[in-house]
Amino acid sequence: MSSSENYSGWLLFDAKEKVLGRIGSRVAKELLNGNSVVVINADHAYITGGKKDVVEKYKTRLRLQEKENPEHSPYWPRRPDMLVRRIIRGMLPYAKPSGKDAYRRLRVFSGSPSGLEGLKKIEVDTKKPKTMYVKYLYVKELSKLLGYTRE
Repeated sequence: MSSSENYSGWLLFDAKEKVLGRIGSRVAKELLNGNSVVVINADHAYITGGKKDVVEKYKTRLRLQEKENPEHSPYWPRRPDMLVRRIIRGMLPYAKPSGKDAYRRLRVFSGSPSGLEGLKKIEVDTKKPKTMYVKYLYVKELSKLLGYTRE
């Protein structure tokens, strides 16, 4: 992911104030259709559900370890953009060549980097969190609760 990468022809999704599952499934569908996708403001997407339940679910995933060889255990990142990327990977057939190829065409950023002007922005319809759901948690908060300390 070098800074000199050319993003012309890529689709742009803004995850700010969007439900992560809805935007993630739409991104996965575009990737499987052969499009290259950039997701910005990943740390401002939110996950629905009670804070305690969501945090416990992801902490359980962090604790998973294979007894015979812990290096073969699944890895779950704590950084917001990498966490969103990993969640989208779960929506792709990652073990198949088509899924691996689709995953390579995905870029996720916390915030909005320069150089993305002129990209076709895809809008995903979701309601604002306060109007639709009683309980929700931003990805940024989740990362901090999982142990991410930078920022």
